[in-house]
Formats: sequence, C-alpha cells, structure tokens
Amino acid sequence: MPADRSTNGEVTALAGGCQDDPVPTALELPRLQDAPLVLRAFSAADAPLVVEASVDPLIPLITTVPATADPAAVQAFINRQRERARSGQGYSFAIADAATDIGLGQIGLWPQSHGRASIGYAWGLTLPGLHRLELYVEPWNEGSWRAAEEAGYTREGLLRSWEQVGDQRRDMYMYSRLPTDAPRAQTGPTEDR
Repeated sequence: MPADRSTNGEVTALAGGCQDDPVPTALELPRLQDAPLVLRAFSAADAPLVVEASVDPLIPLITTVPATADPAAVQAFINRQRERARSGQGYSFAIADAATDIGLGQIGLWPQSHGRASIGYAWGLTLPGLHRLELYVEPWNEGSWRAAEEAGYTREGLLRSWEQVGDQRRDMYMYSRLPTDAPRAQTGPTEDR
C-alpha cells in the first residue's frame, strides 16, 4: 500500500470529518496508541526514517518521499506531512514504536468527497460524515493485503491499470471498510490527548 498518498484534484475535508465542502479547513491530528505502536505527528527526529525510505527504489515513485537523502529534501518532506492536517488535506501519521518513539513508517487518511476517504487504518470510520474507507494494494504485496483483510477490510476486486507507478500503469486490489462491517476481533487504537 502506498506510504504517503497525495490527493488528486480538489480536497473536500472539514475539521472533524469529511463532508462535501470544497474549502479545506484545519484538521486535528490525534495521537493514537495501540501497543506496541503509536501513530503520531512527524517530527525532526523522523529524518532517519525518511532517509531510509528515500533509498528504496519504489517508495519515491509512489509517494512524496524524496528520491535523495539530501537533508533539505528530507526536512521538506517532514514539513509537508505536518502541514497536511493544518491545511485540511488529510491525516499523515508517523508510525512509531510505543516504547522508544522511534519512527518505523508512515500511514494516512486522505478525505475525499461524498463521505469517502482513502486510508490505511480503520480509526477513520469514527469521523463524522465518513461512510466508507478505501484501500488500494498492489496484488504482489501480499503482506499489505493480508494486513488489510486482518484489519477487517473487504476485497472488492481488481482495478486494472489503476495507478501510475513510475513509468508503468499498475493493477490494484480495491478494499473497503464500512461502519456497518463487523468490528475487528482485537481492540483498536486508543486516542491520547
């Protein structure tokens, strides 16, 4: 699944949820904890994580992670992640070890129109006005689609030639999660404020 996804076209998000208002407003980025992980805002301490991702041949192609470990480019990436909630674009979280707070990855929720969002984590269904979460995973990425299914997402089908990755069109499995879907067997994340 993409690590960081820019939205295409007009962002339609409101504080506290996703509704059909064409003017993005600030969103509050919560701190979510479900040991052994925590989802939190990016910080300067996450620079090594961004540097590690920048040398991966695929990540810079499908995300806004820089393709170079240049300190200015790395800091610009961190600043963009922090700005996403402030500008109403979406929620970009650093995934960190709950015990050490060391960054391990990135995940986000990107509000769209008509009560939908593209996401990689189920907490978004608690936002007012959000009725559907969508997740896109390349078929070869078995770890991601198994994690999606374990988290309660339903595979709806294969979207052929769905997304441009580098210079190639790629197929994607499409998954969804609805508020009416059965809850996960284990407890979900808790919100720290």
